[in-house]
Amino acid sequence: MSDEHDGPELPMERGALSAGVIAHLRGTGALPDPGDAQDADPYGDDLQLALYVCYELHYRGFAGVRPELEWDPPLLAVRAALEQRFLEALRRDAAPAGPLDDVLAELQVEPVHGSGVSWFLQERGELRHLRAYAVQRSLYHLKEADPHAWVLPRLSGRAKAGMAAIEYDEFGAGRADRVHARLFADLMSDLGLDTAYGRYLDEGCAAMLALVNLMSLFGLHRRLRGALVGHFAAVEITSSPASRRLARAMQRAGAGPAAEFFYTEHVEADAVHEQVVRREVVGGLLEQEPEMAADIAFGVTATAFVEERLGECLLADWQG
Repeated sequence: MSDEHDGPELPMERGALSAGVIAHLRGTGALPDPGDAQDADPYGDDLQLALYVCYELHYRGFAGVRPELEWDPPLLAVRAALEQRFLEALRRDAAPAGPLDDVLAELQVEPVHGSGVSWFLQERGELRHLRAYAVQRSLYHLKEADPHAWVLPRLSGRAKAGMAAIEYDEFGAGRADRVHARLFADLMSDLGLDTAYGRYLDEGCAAMLALVNLMSLFGLHRRLRGALVGHFAAVEITSSPASRRLARAMQRAGAGPAAEFFYTEHVEADAVHEQVVRREVVGGLLEQEPEMAADIAFGVTATAFVEERLGECLLADWQG
């Protein structure tokens, strides 16, 4: 089967920017003017979907879309404008308030009782909430660790070795049945959801699109390698306690063994990964390029910012 049929279907547009990008990929219309991105909401549905669609061409693409459009110059010009709008907003709204050591230390402060999504699901989550959460997270978890792999050629020494070690675990340590994306598909099966890659793109909210786009943005640009390392550190340091709460939520709601296992696996794996990412990946990069400290800190705070927006969106829907 050709590459044109391997990816998911193109999504429905959500505004002029995404409509133009999608029409261009279909061969039925013109791209938007790159300058139009400057007037768009940097966190809104239209810009985030347009950017997500551009990035997806570097992953599995879309059914019926010619593979060579991945490097289409006019499309890349539009993508660059979308990226600039998004990145400028993140640098304004998620700038670190202190040095890297303080930013990393704050990640390790676990409240006695929190108010985020994992806390809600642990204490009050019903199967409908767990399904809704899995639908959103599927946009990332069905390609878990793929965005982070982009940074490997941009690192060397301890940082590269540490990053590769963690990625090896994420990709199943040589076992296809333990690839984390496969484990999440099993979780979705337990919850009665469709496991097809990209199936729920139309259901993805702008905040979830922004979270995945953040990873792609940082991973695809060598100049942002420090921010990608910061993002990765934020994910690994905070994952273990949140995964413990989500495992309890799955167990309490009777979601099924595969649903529970996905998170218990992350409790153990990410507790180890946290040490590797701090000592080897972050430490190794700073040893070679100490000037990267500010970028790493930005990656941490930008991740926290978009995660908080996603949490607010989900909780507002569930508690409304």
